[in-house]
Amino acid sequence: MALAAFHDLKDRSVFITGGASGIGAAITEGFVAQGARVAFADLLDGSHLSDEIAARQGARPLSFDCDVTDTAALRAALAEAAAAQGPVSVLVNLAGYDDRHKTLDVTPDYWRMMLARNLDHVFFASQAVIPGMRAAGGGVIVNFSSISYMMGMAEYPAYTAAKAAINALSRGMAREFGADNIRVNAIHPGWVLTPRQMSMWVTPVALAEFMKRQSLKQHLLPEDMVGPVLFLASEASRMMTGQALVVDGGVVATG
Repeated sequence: MALAAFHDLKDRSVFITGGASGIGAAITEGFVAQGARVAFADLLDGSHLSDEIAARQGARPLSFDCDVTDTAALRAALAEAAAAQGPVSVLVNLAGYDDRHKTLDVTPDYWRMMLARNLDHVFFASQAVIPGMRAAGGGVIVNFSSISYMMGMAEYPAYTAAKAAINALSRGMAREFGADNIRVNAIHPGWVLTPRQMSMWVTPVALAEFMKRQSLKQHLLPEDMVGPVLFLASEASRMMTGQALVVDGGVVATG
């Protein structure tokens, strides 16, 4: 899939949470292909992905084995990345966990775990990079939300609550830090057929039913998220902030 070139992303310091697989792996390579200096954190070992990207692109992203729910470890990874390749000027908060669950089965511990894995790290990673962005005269934060809460989907209320909160958080931070030339936007993907989705929830019947609701009759792939993220990170979107960019093939209506 050919990508547009965003020349202003060359040499930018980029950090991606959840960057080792699926959508994250595609975004990591997408930024490397633009000439950015890229680091990513993930529970998974990202060294093999870094090796593969280096072989294809001629540049190796930094990988950090990091549980994003460990705020101290996340802050340490962000600090190490900044020391190695300059203060983070583009933060992509992607890490998430879309575990299925029923409302009446949720315990307080499970609820807190789901918010920690889907929401808390978005706030604390952003908090960690904003001082450096301020000092540099600006920066970009791209937060991954979801169309799931917009569709009123059932059987994962903690997940949809966290994703709705990410949208609100993005808008609030956009207002708070706009005067510092820090832009904060959210991306709302549709059903992207990652290896995790394919192994756990994709069936021919489920795909057919979902496709009835989707205007564009092609399934979304991880690579389909790369262009929108690069656009929001680049100066091509320099006057966009506090926005929710839906990339779902035309399932939900906005505006």
